Parts: sequence; structure tokens; C-alpha cells
Amino acid sequence: MSLLFSPTQFGALSLQNRLAMCPLTRCRAIDNVPNELMAEYYGQRAGVGLIITEGTSPSANGLGYARIPGLFTPEQVAGWKLTTAAVHARGAKIFPQIMHCGRIAHPLNQPKGARVVAPSAVKAAGDMWTDSEGMKPLPEPEAMTEADIKQAIEEFVTAAKNAVAAGFDGIELHAANGYLLEQFLRPNSNVRRDGYGGTTEKRARFVFEVADAAIRAVGKDKVGIRISPFGTFNDMPVYPEMEADYSYLVSGLNERGLLYIHVVDHSAQGAPKIPDSMKATIRRASNCHVILSGGYDLTRAEADLKADKADVIAVGKPILANPDLVKRWQSGATLNTPDSTTFYTPGPKGYTDYPALG
Repeated sequence: MSLLFSPTQFGALSLQNRLAMCPLTRCRAIDNVPNELMAEYYGQRAGVGLIITEGTSPSANGLGYARIPGLFTPEQVAGWKLTTAAVHARGAKIFPQIMHCGRIAHPLNQPKGARVVAPSAVKAAGDMWTDSEGMKPLPEPEAMTEADIKQAIEEFVTAAKNAVAAGFDGIELHAANGYLLEQFLRPNSNVRRDGYGGTTEKRARFVFEVADAAIRAVGKDKVGIRISPFGTFNDMPVYPEMEADYSYLVSGLNERGLLYIHVVDHSAQGAPKIPDSMKATIRRASNCHVILSGGYDLTRAEADLKADKADVIAVGKPILANPDLVKRWQSGATLNTPDSTTFYTPGPKGYTDYPALG
């Protein structure tokens, strides 16, 4: 019997299967407001048990890329209600991924008055697309003051409360892939020498404070977190103490009893593989469910569930191109091929027009 397609209890949530949709940036939120096209896209993919949305900013300062959605205005809350209704109508649960981009941002992708902020004034390597001027180098961010840190924590709280108001079943804090929470964790992007930098404990402090604030706002049964140990995306090099740092982080998250820890392994894209010892440490965090993602196909997903390595398996590109992925995997049908040229372009092409079976 397939474990992947079996219903499961996930905290207080009943999932119709153990397959989740990964958070995938798609850049369709014109003026940063979720819309009917996005509701159609997520509704098409609601045959999975859990959908985790694309990275969604908690504030104007948190915006980084062109056309990413937010959860900090009444218009954004109203727009997201279209998506949560469409997804719930098909039986899936849905969490927004709350993503503050930090230094991975460009002022041309932010409204007037917003700031590119980060733990330290350390510029990330790379360029970013802007709709008004094309590709631009990433700027040097402003180092956050303690007042800025307190403000950012409150922005995460507001986004969490707005998510519940919009009909989401919970939230995922994005502490992976080189964005603000991970920028505090990593010693290359956090060179502070105050209470938020230097030692492992101080670099993890911001993540824990955001998690604690979100728990107070909506309850620990509605808060998950995504981490990417050994990930190198967005200028995040591997360093010798990485496994020890992330083991400390996981221990603290387990003490807090979050709903889940979502671990993304970027080795399929060329990053170093997460050591099995690190994944075992995460799995031993008995107060949290575990979601694993990163290059999964049907065979590997079933194998890792049967080996009790995870409670839920999340996939990205397969479900991007196959809105009916559950049906296709169950029947052995051929999969559509993702069109990478339309991953981040506005409009329905390569978004809501992938064919479904029959």
C-alpha cells in the first residue's frame, strides 16, 4: 500500500495524502497583490495534502523580487482569500511561506520608502531582475539596528495574523535559501558583534525570536519553518561548523514544539548533500513533524516515507508542470516537462495552462 497517497494526521490537520507542494516563486502577483490567476494556479494543484505557497513578504522592506506577493495590506489579505477558498474546495490544506528577502532584494522591486536591510552591511554576489530596468546588481544592504530587528519581528507577527485572517491553515517561516532568517544564522552574512551575532547562540537568536513571536500570535500548531543546511543558494557558502550550528537550531526549534521542520536538500541542483547524520538529528526532533524536499520522484518519496525519514514529502518542479501530479503518479502516466522560460514571467503561460489528464 502506498504511504504517499494515504491520508495522515499532521498535528491538528488531517491531510488527504502525504504529498506537499513546495514553495515556488512564480512572480504573478501584480503590485504584490495575490489575484484570481494565482487562485486558479493553486486550486489546480490542490490534489496534494498540503500546499506551501511561494515566498510571501511580511512587509514592504521584505520584498525582494519583482511581482512577489505580500501579507501586510488589506488588499493582499483579500487577494489571498481567493486562493485559500480555491484550495480548501478541493480538500487540501495551505500555508503561506513568510519570506523576508533581506539583502536579496533591489530597491526597484520595492515601493517608495522601503529599505534593503540585513543583519550586516554585507553585499551578496549576484544580480536580480527588475521590471523597470532589467538585470541589476544586488545592492549593499543597510545593517539592521536593534529597532529594525524589533520591527521585523512585529512584521512577521502581522503577517502570521493576516494569514489566519485570509483563511490559511498555518504559516511557514522561511529560514532557508539565503533570505533574512538564514542571513542571521550564517557567519558570512552576519558579522555583528552585539547580541545577534558572533556565537552560534547569538546568530540563532533572531530565528528563535521570530518563531516565538509567531507562536504567541497564532499558536505553535500553526507554525512551521523551512531550513536549508548545506545549501549555498544566494551566496551562502558552506563552513566547517555548519552541522553543529544547525543541530543547535533544530534543538531549539524542537523545544518550541513547532508543527514541522521543512528541510530542503539542494544537492540535486549541485549544492553539497546534507549529511545523513544531520537528517537523523532533524528526524529525532520528536516534537516536530518533518517535511523533506529536494529532487524527489515517486520511488524515492515512497522509500523515504517507508524508512520513516519524514512525515510528508514536498515536490516542486513536478507539480509546477503537472497540476494533477497525484493522479499521474498513481496511474503511471507520463509527466509534462516544466518550461523554465516561464517560471517567473507574468500571465497564465507556463502557469495555469499545463494540461491535465483527460
